[in-house]
Amino acid sequence: MWASAPDAFEVLKSKQLLQKYAPKAKGVAEKVGSFPVNDRDGFYFGFAASGYGVMWNERYLRANKLPEPKEWQDLAKPAFFDHVSISAPSRSGTTHLTIETILQGEGWDKGWRTVKEMAGNFRTVTDRSFGVPEAVNSGQVGVGIVIDFFAFSAQAAGFPVKFAYPSVTTVVPANIGIIANAPNRAGAEAFVEFILSPEGQEVLLEPGIRRLPVNMQTYEKAPAGYPNPFKDPQFQKMMLFDVDKSEARTAPVDVLFDQLITFQLEPLKAATKAVHDAEAALAKKNNEKARALVKEARDLIAAMPISEAQASSAEIRGAFTGAKEKGARQAELESQWSAFARERYAQARAKAEEALKLAR
Repeated sequence: MWASAPDAFEVLKSKQLLQKYAPKAKGVAEKVGSFPVNDRDGFYFGFAASGYGVMWNERYLRANKLPEPKEWQDLAKPAFFDHVSISAPSRSGTTHLTIETILQGEGWDKGWRTVKEMAGNFRTVTDRSFGVPEAVNSGQVGVGIVIDFFAFSAQAAGFPVKFAYPSVTTVVPANIGIIANAPNRAGAEAFVEFILSPEGQEVLLEPGIRRLPVNMQTYEKAPAGYPNPFKDPQFQKMMLFDVDKSEARTAPVDVLFDQLITFQLEPLKAATKAVHDAEAALAKKNNEKARALVKEARDLIAAMPISEAQASSAEIRGAFTGAKEKGARQAELESQWSAFARERYAQARAKAEEALKLAR
């Protein structure tokens, strides 16, 4: 098993689905940023570093007269309406970590506000993480929220794309581990040894792969300008990701995203567009009552049905894990959260449209 989602490996480990192994490969860094590369108990190991950020198509941006987005809040600006794509965190571990990184970096309420302000500009929420970079590469959409190597490998393949790490992001290990009771343990061990060896780490530098090795010496053979998470200053400033916090609320965060964004994308976009239109009118003609209505509309869009403490509570977690703690069942929570979003977005749109009338 290998993937760019360390919290997924914690889940596998907790369910006793991985087996211990002690790799013989040497030269692997102990940490990437301030995050341990390997599991302290020996159940999984980092083979590459992964960061989360924004990828864009240069030709698309020029054609649509859009600026290069460098921060998450850039994607919330009116200019990017209908130009951004993301995959659903419930279907993509790397997207889940991206959303979780924003929530940890900005705090629960501010983080969700940022996520929903960006989401109001989404064209699509895809089922496949690969669908986002493919759409950006082909110019079907201008901007995608992706893991870094999607953009790096696309650049190496000649696509006119760029990538930026926002200031609120992190770099974590992409992990590999051996499945418990694997039918071909010898083959699994051989593969782990290869991918962690100097030769295997050099394979990550190939243009079609372009991942960030965890063997620091490998970067001596990297091409000029290749990102180095062990030396580049931007990586040293990145936040420390709390994998335990992420694991404790994985299901609630994913379901919240789906019920508030994925399945409510059109009402959210309609409310967002109404806010943008009202703010554009207010820029030309000020009206204090209209400004107050717009603020109310933005607060309605940003509102959350549960708090951070509730998201990690036994009651909420039990609803999504089948545990017997007293609390609402999953379907009931999903229905409540969906209704909450529909009502708030409808109210927000109405207030923004009223503000627009006052500003004209």
